[in-house]
Amino acid sequence: MADRVLLAEDRENLRDVLLRALRREFDAEAVGDGAEAIERLAEGGWSVVVSDVRMPGALGTEVLTAARAGDRPPEVVLMTAHADVPSAVAALKAGAYDYLAKPFEPDELLRVVRRAAERHRLVLRARDLEDALGASESGFVGTSGAAQQVRRLVERLGPMPVPVLITGETGAGKEVVARELHRLRGRGEFIAVNCAAIPETQLESELFGVARGAFGAGAPERPGLLDLAEGGTLFLDEIGDLAPSLQVKLNRVLEEGEFRRVGDARARQVDTRLLSATHHDLEALIAAGKFRQDLYYRLRLATIQVPPLRDRRDDIPLLAARFLHLSMARYGTAARRLSPDAIGLLEAAPWPGNVREFRHVIEEAAVLCDGETIDASQLPRALSDTPTVAPAGTWRSAQERTIDLAARDYFPALMRRLGGNVTRAAIEAGMERETLHRLLRRYNVDAGRFRT
Repeated sequence: MADRVLLAEDRENLRDVLLRALRREFDAEAVGDGAEAIERLAEGGWSVVVSDVRMPGALGTEVLTAARAGDRPPEVVLMTAHADVPSAVAALKAGAYDYLAKPFEPDELLRVVRRAAERHRLVLRARDLEDALGASESGFVGTSGAAQQVRRLVERLGPMPVPVLITGETGAGKEVVARELHRLRGRGEFIAVNCAAIPETQLESELFGVARGAFGAGAPERPGLLDLAEGGTLFLDEIGDLAPSLQVKLNRVLEEGEFRRVGDARARQVDTRLLSATHHDLEALIAAGKFRQDLYYRLRLATIQVPPLRDRRDDIPLLAARFLHLSMARYGTAARRLSPDAIGLLEAAPWPGNVREFRHVIEEAAVLCDGETIDASQLPRALSDTPTVAPAGTWRSAQERTIDLAARDYFPALMRRLGGNVTRAAIEAGMERETLHRLLRRYNVDAGRFRT
């Protein structure tokens, strides 16, 4: 469905020209004065309002105030004569998206309205995502089909004491799924151990504990992780790296429901749920003689495959909202949202490190961001070097994002090279001086700081 655009312009000839241009891409309607525009705004459902500053009935600034007062306010683009540019700049501070200085070409209006409509969609999407984030108790967030499939399995298996094998690439969120399974059961402690990070001899005593005197007379008894997780959950991460001798012992735990501490012949009952995870192909390890087939079947009474981030790109804005929220709580950062071009860049990135890498990028950007919005220029440059899929949106919106990214590099470099001389820069850039001034304001480039 096309975005709805309301055009308010009192000059009939110009209104007709602009309306025809807008209707090439949008569901556009036009009115001839400010009072009628304010009346039409009450209908709701508008994505963008394009309004002249000086009109009979009500000024464009009054239209702006009425538009931004709603619950789901549209973006507002003002049209102004050169003499009214200062008032238009003031309107930007009051919440207008952008302004166009007359005269301008209809195609320039289309470009600005496209960006405004995209921003409106993003704002509504972010609000819906924040509502979903607030309503979710789960650490595993996502509304994509892949995420929902994981969610359904977690909700089904969570309350059951069955062992679950969680598979997926490194950084995809396997431990998050394990913690959610534990939370839904609501019993005991959650204890996690990485089987690849602890030497074999030490891991045995860590898992099963040590009997009194096992390592010499007077040596104290030491409980293991199976003891500490009693009644709760023991999560064995990187189970594919478990040594063969420990595979035998763990298999006995699952088969007989009991274990023995190091140096103790007495069996102890197990009241601990075992969850395990791996990024390895366990069936390939079985074929290579490196993993026990009987242990594999006992570990995977049920299996949850956690998808890589590249297969759930629709979840990226929601995940970003979650990590920005956590960053605010943990580090006191101010960033609350991502700009449209930042989201487009994140959605196009390959993410070989999955959610773990994504979280690091968001937290780093939040720490370095001075304001509430993280822009594409504040994300690692490597993200823009290796896009693998087209970002969400139309081809036109993708073009606009590319232009925006190029502009953020081009205009500072242009000002730096020409010492902040706007007149010379406009000539070299092949545009009017006023147009360059407007673009410098849009991309927050202060020509004065480049002057020597």
